[in-house]
Amino acid sequence: MHKTNADTLQDYYPSRSFLRQSLYQPLAACKRLAVEPTMAVKMASDGLWQGENPLDFVLPLLAVQISVVLVVTQGLAFALKPLRQPRVVAEILGGILLGPSALGRWGAFRRTLFPEWSTASLDTVSGLGLLLFLFLVGLELDFRSVRHVGPRSVAIAAAGIVPPLLAAAGIVPLLDLAVPAPRHASYFSLCVFLGAALSVTALPVLACILKELGLLGVPFGETAMAAAAVNDVFAWTLLALALAVSGGGREPKGTPLAPIYIVGSGALFVAFTFVALRPLMARLARRAGPDAADGDLACSGAVACALLAGAVTDAIGVHPVFGAFVFGLAMPREGGVAERTGEKVAPLVSGLMLPLYFATSGLHTDVDSVRGVAAWGMVALVVAVAMAGKFAGTFAVAVAGTGMARREAAALGVAMSAKGLVELIVLNIGKEKKVLDDTTFAIFVIMALTTTVVATPLMTALYRQPPTATTPESDGIEFKGNDACPA
Repeated sequence: MHKTNADTLQDYYPSRSFLRQSLYQPLAACKRLAVEPTMAVKMASDGLWQGENPLDFVLPLLAVQISVVLVVTQGLAFALKPLRQPRVVAEILGGILLGPSALGRWGAFRRTLFPEWSTASLDTVSGLGLLLFLFLVGLELDFRSVRHVGPRSVAIAAAGIVPPLLAAAGIVPLLDLAVPAPRHASYFSLCVFLGAALSVTALPVLACILKELGLLGVPFGETAMAAAAVNDVFAWTLLALALAVSGGGREPKGTPLAPIYIVGSGALFVAFTFVALRPLMARLARRAGPDAADGDLACSGAVACALLAGAVTDAIGVHPVFGAFVFGLAMPREGGVAERTGEKVAPLVSGLMLPLYFATSGLHTDVDSVRGVAAWGMVALVVAVAMAGKFAGTFAVAVAGTGMARREAAALGVAMSAKGLVELIVLNIGKEKKVLDDTTFAIFVIMALTTTVVATPLMTALYRQPPTATTPESDGIEFKGNDACPA
């Protein structure tokens, strides 16, 4: 009988199933070893009386972690209150204190309260809080204030953006010399990303500082808030571009034209949201009216749509916070739905979820990674560029272009240098996408803390004109209610 090639191979390899088992069984065993610890983690324990430690389970450990974070950050906020520091400073410092730079050095503390397996749940909860917060920021931004102040705010915002953005091109090569580390992003994408980090102004932190100093109702406060609003929109646009061109800091997995597709899809998403969704939402808001039941339904629908918008931009290749922010911007202000949604969501986000986000940022910051004279010299350079670039551009345009008094223009330059909240968001996205390494992340976190800490005392020293009783209330951007000082 004639043998085929398959029969001949069968003679040489009498048991292909044996070979298959020999090759694949060890791999399967390895997979089981990798999966089984994850599968063994239950949501809650059976209790101490059953011999189980609650801190070995997701839900009780997460509850303890959140409680510890809130106690530490609120304690620091109370201690820093006489210094009139925004709450974000206490939240970041609290995270650094709990992280590898301080208490995290103690192995028993780290393994008990912040074990590595719990990172995913903590980051997920804080990331959801960030998504909702950016939705609230979009809700609170009303560009009627920009029209009220006029092109002056746009000119001041542009003057504060351009110098730090250009300086980023010179910082990247120096960063490579001072902090030699493998870079997962190209020179151009790193320049765009660091440019966004250096040029950003934290609108909520600025609102908090101006409110603390009683300046929200004066022309100075109106100009500062309107310029910061323009700056914020530009910063998120620049961040979206940075994410598109960086490819997430990893080797490209798809077509080389992916960055173009991401930018184009992002632009289509923004256009669709404003051109198609906004009119539809305006009609629905008018139909909802003041009725409480319909209003609650509309608020729930708005939050659900914001989360879906985040999922859409993530699918596009841009971070989910961009979608939530754009949807918040597009929500119509008519009918009171936007205001009611903000009132319902803000207490939970600003009181619980946002502090958790900034504390986790501190937990991920290892100040010890900044070692040597060159690295700390880089810290000083980054702080100087972040403050001097914003200050010089803002001061020059405010004095020469708008005729503002020099002292007032200097205070405005300091105000536009406040970073804190938005800066931390940009940095965390950069680290998540592997664009920033641990040392670069720590350097820029120190810069964000420094620029935010010095903003209030410098503004207090420079701007001494108190608001008068006849000063009209600002019709510009103001964070209302419990969200008045979210950071």
